[in-house]
Amino acid sequence: MVAGVLYGSGLRISEGLHLRLKDIDFNRAEITVRRGKGGKDRITMLSGSVAPALREQVERVREVHEKDRRNGAGWVELPYALARKYPNAGRELGWQWLFPASRCRRLSYDDRIGRHHRDPSGVQRAFKEAAKESGILKRVTSHTFRHSFATHLLENGYDIRTIQELLGHASVRATMIYTHVLNRGPLGVQSPLDLPIEEAPDNGFHSDLDSPAD
Repeated sequence: MVAGVLYGSGLRISEGLHLRLKDIDFNRAEITVRRGKGGKDRITMLSGSVAPALREQVERVREVHEKDRRNGAGWVELPYALARKYPNAGRELGWQWLFPASRCRRLSYDDRIGRHHRDPSGVQRAFKEAAKESGILKRVTSHTFRHSFATHLLENGYDIRTIQELLGHASVRATMIYTHVLNRGPLGVQSPLDLPIEEAPDNGFHSDLDSPAD
């Protein structure tokens, strides 16, 4: 499910694991990324393919949160000084992590008991094991999903400025790297040998004696 969010929305692993329930808007099919790289917020798409699984995840988090509250826990850490400004907000459902840790622990800023988000090292390890089981020889990390998101959008004809906004790049120059991944330019030309029969030249192969030497 984490992989689906990273690839479907173009998120960094830190952005995906820092999502809270209030950041998911199923009606508008949007995800709000808060305090991304550079400390900026942005809005990106919510993939329709992953939305049903995320709805189930939200319900699971709700059930776990209610159980935690009954046991005197249910707190999460809040950004900036919100914990002081809104003392009880850290126990509200909307602020709970979308991908919470499996166990409660004592929060860093006080003695309250709650959950942190899932540990990124465990997620990275799962990606590595899955790639190995799938027989993929290339190196696969969480960032592979973000790179694939951008590359596949370019392949499908979306403009680079739109992709820049979805990725949260401050400059379009950072997004331009994906045009090189596509091998556009001379390396993007299709070999005539690979053309469908109906598109191939009618006169077939030519001897090097039929045309001037290079």
